[in-house]
Amino acid sequence: MTLQLGQTAPDFEQDSTEGPISFHAWLGASWGVLFSHPKDFTPVCTTELGQVARLKPEWDRRGVRPIALSVDPVESHAAWAGDIAETQGQAVNYPILADADRRVANLYGMIHPQSDPNLTVRAVYVIDPDKRIRLILTYPPSTGRNFQEILRAIDSLQLTDAEQVATPADWLPGEAAIIPPSLSDEAARSRFPQGWTTLKPYLRMVQVP
Repeated sequence: MTLQLGQTAPDFEQDSTEGPISFHAWLGASWGVLFSHPKDFTPVCTTELGQVARLKPEWDRRGVRPIALSVDPVESHAAWAGDIAETQGQAVNYPILADADRRVANLYGMIHPQSDPNLTVRAVYVIDPDKRIRLILTYPPSTGRNFQEILRAIDSLQLTDAEQVATPADWLPGEAAIIPPSLSDEAARSRFPQGWTTLKPYLRMVQVP
């Protein structure tokens, strides 16, 4: 089954570097970023896991819990963590799922046989506190992820949930958002008393917190 936006993220139990994890219970009321990497002791993955650890203050500020996965066993993850700390200057500070039986990888469709039948691709799932999948990204093994973009997308999701707006191309926090066309001008005046700029009847830009 192919997972889609809006679906409930599949729950699972799996071992990790921080012990057994029951995914939904582990997430609690937090947002989550579940991301897979192809293999331990590989160069791109080493930089990625170090970067996610380095961004801990940013995840915390947004109420996000990151969790990594590969099909290597927990002993391999533990040994590799030393290399990550040494080369990236940052110790891993979140769990890495040890999905040696590929249970979670298969549940989330992280193995793409035409890419590699044995290893996970660089999949990303952003999951909200209601356990719904809100964003899906898939990168090939050769391309490291831009975690600043993942943070930006989470900022957009959290803003649009709170303010019932949309965000334009290349939006960054603090910039103007879009009033959805489904909201009439009359309803918008009540919701956005600060006013807005109308570029077209269907394109109204508003500054929100």
